[in-house]
Amino acid sequence: MLKFNIKIIPLLLFVILISSNKCNDHNLRDTSIETILDVDPNFFLEGTTVTTVTCTLLDGTKTKCYQIIAGIPSDHEMGPWCPDNISDGEESGGIWLENGKVYDVDGAFIKNLSTFYNDNTWLMYDSNGKVYKTQTEEDCINAASPHVGEEYKNYCVECIPDYISELTHAWIIPVKPMKLTNPFRFVHRGPGDFGPTLRGIAFNGVEFSASAPLDDILGAYTIAPFDDAGGHINVHQGYHYHAATGVSTKITQSDGHAAMIGYAMDGHGMYEQLNEDGIEPEDLDECRGHYDDIRGYHYHVDAPGSNNFIDCLYGTYII
Repeated sequence: MLKFNIKIIPLLLFVILISSNKCNDHNLRDTSIETILDVDPNFFLEGTTVTTVTCTLLDGTKTKCYQIIAGIPSDHEMGPWCPDNISDGEESGGIWLENGKVYDVDGAFIKNLSTFYNDNTWLMYDSNGKVYKTQTEEDCINAASPHVGEEYKNYCVECIPDYISELTHAWIIPVKPMKLTNPFRFVHRGPGDFGPTLRGIAFNGVEFSASAPLDDILGAYTIAPFDDAGGHINVHQGYHYHAATGVSTKITQSDGHAAMIGYAMDGHGMYEQLNEDGIEPEDLDECRGHYDDIRGYHYHVDAPGSNNFIDCLYGTYII
């Protein structure tokens, strides 16, 4: 029997800066919104468990929520992340996000890191072209910590699914989202910050995470690639996404609108960046959301290379 290690996300991970000093400003509903779509539990895939629970919103309101319990994705394989040798092709590794672009982490990418970053300190392979990469769970934990030791300098960090085989998480989102007049802004990562790591949930139950701390990773002369689905693993978060690359399950729309890929933590839908015509909607607000009569208020995620999904929440969330 599968052993569950369920972790309800504590309030500390959901600390969100309020853009006004008056919390009551964020309790005002946007009365211009006519269409409100409930979260549809049937959109979540086999491999997730969805139950209805009583929950408390940020303003103290008691309401109904869905609790979604999940572990690893059921709709695609995880990995690979790091190639074994600098001669390996693109199928041997994942992707890297830099300056808004997506790069294949193949052998040539590893070989050319010193040129890519204009820094000769980069040398992630030996004289035979073998790539230095983490080999054990202990390596994974140590190389992914905020203070990476010198022994992991110039390592490709690859944490594998075996390390999280018994790890699950339980996410909670309101059954009926609401659109507010003012957004809740995410805390920016920095010394002493405990900002939320979560932006939303894919239909496979995997989290859409906050931006990966690329400066910290690169500062230690490591890279921690994402797989082609935009995800990677650490032993605390499990498998999680930092980019929407079109691999996880999506629900196409009949009117040419971008496909739906999941729900934000306030219950509003999350959709791909581009509509079927390849164009991003022009009326996105500061959170990357907008409204239409079919889908109600919803978000369009940022470009895959941006290391970002959405910029704030225009709905209330669960404390």
